[in-house]
Amino acid sequence: MRLITITIKGLFFFFIAVLLVSCGSYNRKIQRYYTQMEAGRYAAASRVLDNTKFLRRPRNQFLYYAEKGRMAHLMGLYDSSNYLLNEADRIAEIRHKNTGDLVAGALLNPMMQTYRGEAFERFMLHYYKALNYSYLGDTENALVEARRISIATNEQMDLTKEKDNRFSRDAFSLNIQGMIYEAAGDINNAFIAYRNASETYLSHPDNTWYGVSIPSQLKKDLVRTAYQNGFAAIAERFQRQWNIDYSPAPDTGGGELVLFIESGRAPVKEEENLFFTLLKGAGGSFYFTDPAGNFSIPFDFNRYNTGNVDIGDLRTFRVALPKYAMVSPHAGTAQILANGKAYTPELVEDINTIAFQTMKENRIKDITAALTRLAIKKIAEAGVRAGSKAVANNRKRGKEETPGERKQREENAEAVAAAVGLVFQAFSLAAEKADTRNWQSLPAYIQYVRIPLQKGINKISVQAPSARNAIRTLEVEGKGGLQFVNIH
Repeated sequence: MRLITITIKGLFFFFIAVLLVSCGSYNRKIQRYYTQMEAGRYAAASRVLDNTKFLRRPRNQFLYYAEKGRMAHLMGLYDSSNYLLNEADRIAEIRHKNTGDLVAGALLNPMMQTYRGEAFERFMLHYYKALNYSYLGDTENALVEARRISIATNEQMDLTKEKDNRFSRDAFSLNIQGMIYEAAGDINNAFIAYRNASETYLSHPDNTWYGVSIPSQLKKDLVRTAYQNGFAAIAERFQRQWNIDYSPAPDTGGGELVLFIESGRAPVKEEENLFFTLLKGAGGSFYFTDPAGNFSIPFDFNRYNTGNVDIGDLRTFRVALPKYAMVSPHAGTAQILANGKAYTPELVEDINTIAFQTMKENRIKDITAALTRLAIKKIAEAGVRAGSKAVANNRKRGKEETPGERKQREENAEAVAAAVGLVFQAFSLAAEKADTRNWQSLPAYIQYVRIPLQKGINKISVQAPSARNAIRTLEVEGKGGLQFVNIH
């Protein structure tokens, strides 16, 4: 019996070692990739991704394709980028979890499930794909991407229906959609997209959406396309609402450039541990509470307790949850000079705010899911202890026993139950890890500015708000129509 106990205790430490190694934070697992990426060695960063086995597992392939797709984009490999981003998009569109995913989430932890991206990450796929198609001169597929933004928005709104202050749509993506339609000459759909983007901001009293105030450029674009469509009354209503006096810009002959400036890096996910106790309230109901009393989460104990497990067997729960850690706290503002005129870009997407706010909005749901998972494990653990004890007790029971033999048999059964329970407990504790995966190479901020172009080559100077005041010069050919350029 002592040998059995020692063997089971050995398994205890084996399980802990295996699970601690396999469940390290996502950021640490691919740190070599980020080192190369932040140094601007995008090809080397892409090779690191290929050599990271963790990312090639089916449950992590969204991240593999998303990260690879962005590296290809930064290297100017726009066809390859779209292939990779489309693969990430395909994984993100799978709405139904398979049985393996459900079991992994219920018995292990969410990091063992297939990652399909946060809502804002899925919207960012459309941003990069639209830019890729624009650079390739593929207007048809750019329009397909614009229409897919509407589909993604409708799906997200369905998910958050009847819930206030939720990330139900992405104002930036709707703005991008309007630009794509406008570049293709579809002014009617451009107007609709600009109006939808504007109404997203206007749905809040302060006309902001997840850290971004409605851009003045968006106001101008909405009013201008309203006039172009013959909707003078609508254009005048928005001018009065925003107290602006719109007049068409003079035609410079070269069209316009929309310059996107990406800065910083999106926040990373780390693990946070919270502690809860399961209590019995008035009327026999059960609920979880934390030491500070900030949470009181109901739990249907009788639904999951199919045996005779006592609430005293459950005691305290440690819940491992993800939390965001900010990498780039400030956006800064670049200074832009084009054809002798200075321009100041406006903030159009704040991924820092979106990430932190959406996680806060989903906190109760995430805690409830984690506590339910842990309670099921605890109930199963108590059941395993009782079952092991009964099996060991019955196996050694003789027809006639002396009091000493009976006492020894019962002690042995207790030892088996304790040892088996120890292994189960070790597995549960080691497996309780937060899902720290996210698309961490995304920029923290995106700003934009619309610049009129002269015919021929236009030299545009961008001065970054860094300690060295780095200056980057772009050469853009003015050839009519609307063009896009993004720099990081």
